[in-house]
Amino acid sequence: MNGSVAVQSVSIEGDGSIVAFKPNEQSEVTLKDLARGKVDIPWAEQWIMKSRDHHRRYQILVARPPEAPPPAGFPVIYLLDANSVFGTMVEAVRLQSRRPDKTGIVPAVIVGIGYPVDGPFAPERFYDLTPAATKEYLNRADSTPLPEQGGAAHFLKFIEEELKPQIEDEFPVDRSRQTIFGHSLGGLFVLYALFAKPHAFQSYIAGSPSLHWNESFLLEAEREFAKGWQPEANRIELLLGVGEMEKTHVSRNCDRALALSERLAALSGRGLDVEYKEFEGEGHVSVLPVLISRALRLALRPKP
Repeated sequence: MNGSVAVQSVSIEGDGSIVAFKPNEQSEVTLKDLARGKVDIPWAEQWIMKSRDHHRRYQILVARPPEAPPPAGFPVIYLLDANSVFGTMVEAVRLQSRRPDKTGIVPAVIVGIGYPVDGPFAPERFYDLTPAATKEYLNRADSTPLPEQGGAAHFLKFIEEELKPQIEDEFPVDRSRQTIFGHSLGGLFVLYALFAKPHAFQSYIAGSPSLHWNESFLLEAEREFAKGWQPEANRIELLLGVGEMEKTHVSRNCDRALALSERLAALSGRGLDVEYKEFEGEGHVSVLPVLISRALRLALRPKP
């Protein structure tokens, strides 16, 4: 059998739906033709938001669980660089939260913040994710000039004053269980957000943070944060995750992240829990899936 069937003319839309059947016209349509269609992420949607102050455009992607929310709402994860990692995060949560009694992970709303581009990254991330322009580097690895930088304060304001209110209006989220997840420059932004507005989230996940990026600025922000730290009722959690293979990189960001975790551990008795995790055999990019799984166990564990 060659996998084809004789039918009497079926018209098929691009999305795979059958829209017409003509019994008087002979046609041969393969089973593959009948079955092929577009793949979507279930229970997910996207739209474009423009920030009020700087008119920057963001592609917002949201996935919510299909089941009814708990009385307080679902936990929510705000995910940076969503163009590159939204699908990975959503499917990890969807699969691992099916049996919270077995996995220790409950369902959550995932809010991805990306850009209206086709690729996994956009130049605009250099502006949004960096608190100050770098003094150490002028060009990228390919010798092209770096894009504009230093807009993290504006980006954090957009998240807090524009994005969060819309999400809270449209989706059943628990404001006492908010997580922010970022990797590389996104990890740098997560740390900036912790230092600048520590109670904006309850869990901060900084993967392979670019701590070499204007290091003096972040060190000063860290000092001011530690000096002014005031714990609230809910503890704040920080996970610093890196890949073992990153230790050989000239930036020495693994050493910097470990040293940062040790300094911040001094606040552990005052409402800040800090974990440093090095993932064996992983590099700067391959660390993402395992970091996501570790982050879910931190941010989405069932309430006692």
